[in-house]
Amino acid sequence: MKFNQILIMATLILGLSSCSIYKKNTNKETSTTETMQLKGNKWQLIEVDGKTVPAQVNGRVPFLQFEDNRYAANAGCNTLGGVVNISGKNKIKFEQGISTMMACPEFDIEQSLSKAIIAVDSYTIAGEILSLNKSGKTLAKFSLIKPEKGEQALSGTWELDYISGPRIAFQGLYPNEKPSITFDLSTKKVSGNSSCNNYNGTFKTENNHISFGPLASTKMACEGSGESVYFSTLGKITSFDVNGTTLTLIMGDIAMMRFQKK
Repeated sequence: MKFNQILIMATLILGLSSCSIYKKNTNKETSTTETMQLKGNKWQLIEVDGKTVPAQVNGRVPFLQFEDNRYAANAGCNTLGGVVNISGKNKIKFEQGISTMMACPEFDIEQSLSKAIIAVDSYTIAGEILSLNKSGKTLAKFSLIKPEKGEQALSGTWELDYISGPRIAFQGLYPNEKPSITFDLSTKKVSGNSSCNNYNGTFKTENNHISFGPLASTKMACEGSGESVYFSTLGKITSFDVNGTTLTLIMGDIAMMRFQKK
């Protein structure tokens, strides 16, 4: 009898241990799935500090996006970027990163998003809604943006309206004509105008990564440094993002050039 009791108790202990292990594995799997959903998608800002955000701010869709251990965000003006740490139980921590320095008419949403991102300590995903939270309080909400179809989104002609780097104002760099770029997907070639000379060349893409081959241009003498800045910046580009009628060319996690569809 005593042996039977010991055998029953051992069986119960093994059964409880199995349940515990199964529960832990299930929680780990759920957490991993949510992390993949978070990192594998682009999210549109729809609410910050309890206030509804318009579908477009300054003509652009405000968004948050993750790539590896970094993030990029834009609330209609400057692009914010930096390191993000995501751990178990939906914990998240954004580190203060770098930002472009454009002046825009609607700046309050960007300021609110920037403060919220640095403050949050956790996230939740319900369906297609991402919430960033601080001590259980939601500071910002995002809705899932359906992914673009890779390089297909590049097709057509785009006109530059922002370039990072030079201290000269954009209008000072390109007082007469803005640079443009046209992608021909069938031939994998680009062409355009640098604001002075016509140019052409090749490009390669893989997912959202892009690189430009050697560019050949006409040799007309040009005033100012706008053309050289344009070509040198194109050579540094590593990835792209198309958001509606806006094309952003990126170096690492820094938005270097922004074009509008013509």
